[in-house]
Amino acid sequence: MRKEEYAKPSRSLTTSSSEVSRREFLKRIGLLGGGIVIYVSFGDISSRAQQLTDFNAFLRIGADGRVTCFSGKIEMGQGVLTSLAQMLADQLGVPLKSVDMVMGDTSLCPWDMGTFGSRSTKYFGATLRHAAAEARAVLIQMAAERLHVPPQRLTVKDGQVIDSQNTDKKVTYAQLTRGKRIERHLTQRTSIKPAFPHTVSGKATGKTDARQMVTGEARYAGDIRVPGMLYAKILRPPVHGATLKRIDSENAKKVNGVKVIQDSDLIAVLHKYPDEAQKALDKVHAEWEIPEPKVDNRNIFKHLTASAPPRQTVTQSGDIEKGKRLAAKTFESIYFNQYVAHAPMEPHTAGVHIEGKRATVWASTQTPFWAQKEVARTLGFASSDVRVITPFVGGGFGGKTRNQQVIEAAQLARLSGRPVQVAWTRKEEFFYDTFRPAAVIKLRSGLDRDHRIVYWDYDNYFAGARSSQPFYDIAHHRVSSRGGWMDGGDQAHPFRVGAWRGPGSNTNVFAMESQIDIMAEAAGMDPLAFRLANLTDKRMRKVLSAAAVKFGHRFAKTPSRKGFGIACTDYQGTYVATMAEVKVDEKTGYVRVERVVCAHDMGEVINPLGARLQIEGCITMGLGYVLREEIRFKGGNILDENFDTYELPRFSWLPKIETVLIDNPAMPPQGCGEPAITPMGAVIANAVYDAIGVRIFELPMTPERIKKAIIKG
Repeated sequence: MRKEEYAKPSRSLTTSSSEVSRREFLKRIGLLGGGIVIYVSFGDISSRAQQLTDFNAFLRIGADGRVTCFSGKIEMGQGVLTSLAQMLADQLGVPLKSVDMVMGDTSLCPWDMGTFGSRSTKYFGATLRHAAAEARAVLIQMAAERLHVPPQRLTVKDGQVIDSQNTDKKVTYAQLTRGKRIERHLTQRTSIKPAFPHTVSGKATGKTDARQMVTGEARYAGDIRVPGMLYAKILRPPVHGATLKRIDSENAKKVNGVKVIQDSDLIAVLHKYPDEAQKALDKVHAEWEIPEPKVDNRNIFKHLTASAPPRQTVTQSGDIEKGKRLAAKTFESIYFNQYVAHAPMEPHTAGVHIEGKRATVWASTQTPFWAQKEVARTLGFASSDVRVITPFVGGGFGGKTRNQQVIEAAQLARLSGRPVQVAWTRKEEFFYDTFRPAAVIKLRSGLDRDHRIVYWDYDNYFAGARSSQPFYDIAHHRVSSRGGWMDGGDQAHPFRVGAWRGPGSNTNVFAMESQIDIMAEAAGMDPLAFRLANLTDKRMRKVLSAAAVKFGHRFAKTPSRKGFGIACTDYQGTYVATMAEVKVDEKTGYVRVERVVCAHDMGEVINPLGARLQIEGCITMGLGYVLREEIRFKGGNILDENFDTYELPRFSWLPKIETVLIDNPAMPPQGCGEPAITPMGAVIANAVYDAIGVRIFELPMTPERIKKAIIKG
């Protein structure tokens, strides 16, 4: 592969190029040719500083008539490469096939904080539409001058501006832009096309990068090769918290072609072949001081409740004590979940090539701009002299927001004077993963004599606050949070934790919707009727009712022995209602999920096919954290090192999955990449209880835990 091929714009990721001046930015895009340039800023763009440096969306209409969108967002399987292109194509009036997406290249794309939280379409997509609308207005004005007709008579279609009164009178975008560059700042919102006349958005569209995926053309960070590149294998501690006492690397140094580098606590062996580097690393002898393990899977919950910081109020309404006095029946439950790994198919990988005072980085990351800053700090460079390119990313799920492998590659490239690639092994991936945190939820609630929920006291230890706010009609409620996955919660854990697809919500919805079922049974009501009786939110009622129609079975007071479950949630503005049917083998504790129905109201649906695929993916992944996935550990020793002991969902587990997309074009598009995974714990727990009359309060609901619960009665 020729060296210059490595510098091609890639699709992916995010960071901050707020340090890039307007002159430098225009110099960079000068290589891209002429065209219309539209700058968009999310914030207050009235100040000169933001106009010059904060380009949070950028599109170009080239001299060839093709449209290029530059986004700090990345594509890691969620389909935004396609959905964002659909939104842009619709507003500009061009065919989808004429749109090129460049994502996550810090030298070509505007700053972005990262790709996570189902935010790409919801936030970036809306701004992109306005930018496209502004570009369309510019083109119409240019065409009016060229065709000598008033702008109001002109329409756009298939990359052409056409006189509505004389369709033979038209001009293409290519003819308008050839040889010209027009810069505009989007200082006010230009009207965008309403939902109903969309011809590209709203249409079921296959992923535009599908061919690259299925043919193997797609290139990941580990596929990048640079002349003279060395592969690095790094000495790792046996457990978290271990201290290096002695090291002997003399035997490793005897391996032909090996470089051994020791820089403070970074000890690495480099070779032009990765297997030779690993053989040399195996010859390094190290002695470690191992800390005494104090926590494991059995006592972690006691440790977390004892270590939790003071409570912080997430939301509060009414008077909890008054609510308690109104309650005819009260309920108190504690819910638990264990640590869960991200386990992406592509492990953390990065390559760094330093040339003089500039560096190029190819990284598997959800946060390219953060990576840019980290590399700049490591090398002592200005951020503008570090280019991070994000190729295809083979799954992230929140686990690729931190960039340890990028920093390691940069440090080793500096010390060795050669391009270096660091690709974690599966064991390293599990060891250094930022796991979904183990968490405890303490929940107290009450019903009055009319079966209305009159109080709700929710205490969250380390899950994070997302989706913990009740959407039911509860006059007296309080939600508290103690620690989480990003606010210092690491200090209470024996290893690092972080965001995991639908961060916080999986645990919170499991607790909340399990408690709702407990109260429904006590009220003598079926779980669907009880929810509807305590819901005034018309949008949620519509979603729940749509799921029930699709499910097609009547619910009864639990346990009905039918194995039916319900759970719903509001995830960042996307409303989800899920219903499931399960069978439980009471002798083995094995749960078979037979069917899942999931209804979504995500506002306007940009790509129905992509949305359904994301929902199905969420449900499939959700089966893992609900039924099997759990990191086993003893102190800082991670006992699961590969998929031989850490069990992911298999195709043989899959139920029949049916999706319902609620038509709500009046609402702007919301997120779809994460919401459907969040009710899976609750819907299966509720279905298991309905099947066998045993309530499971801990995730994952392994066969062993179910058998133990059955015996306990």
